[in-house]
Amino acid sequence: MENQKFDPSQFGDLISANSDYAQTFKYSELTGSAARGLAIVTCMDSRINPLSVVGMRSGDAKILRNAGARVTEDVLRTLVLATYLLNVDRILVMPHTDCRMAQSDESNIHEIIESKFGVDTRSIEFRVTKDQEAALKSDVSSIRNYPLIREGISVAGAIYDVKTGEIDFKDF
Repeated sequence: MENQKFDPSQFGDLISANSDYAQTFKYSELTGSAARGLAIVTCMDSRINPLSVVGMRSGDAKILRNAGARVTEDVLRTLVLATYLLNVDRILVMPHTDCRMAQSDESNIHEIIESKFGVDTRSIEFRVTKDQEAALKSDVSSIRNYPLIREGISVAGAIYDVKTGEIDFKDF
């Protein structure tokens, strides 16, 4: 199976939108640091606008996204850099309601992909969970206990409700 090379016609809408965006670009003064000291680990779900959810704007926070908002080795690696070099002193892990990664089990996801597309994905772990709050507690603990995260970093966990826009902070 080979992926197609870049075809500008497949990205025409993005090219056009970027041209318009660049005409009024207003963020050139921003640095690579998190101006408000926050990193948010959240899901790739397009219903979530992480900066808006917490009342921030471009440049205020670092955003890390993956399926299910899970704390993986790559997330930890990125948070180490963010806490030492990019002004991050607090971390919010924020999965959300109605998440596909919390509605199934690992084997079912692999079976769906194989039956629909003929691709065996069992060599990778999607990190799905039936107990989203337990997974969140474990992920927050992983960050808090990771020896390379800078000392003094505050870590919180919360679940974002995609129907109401509210964040439910958890006390663990």
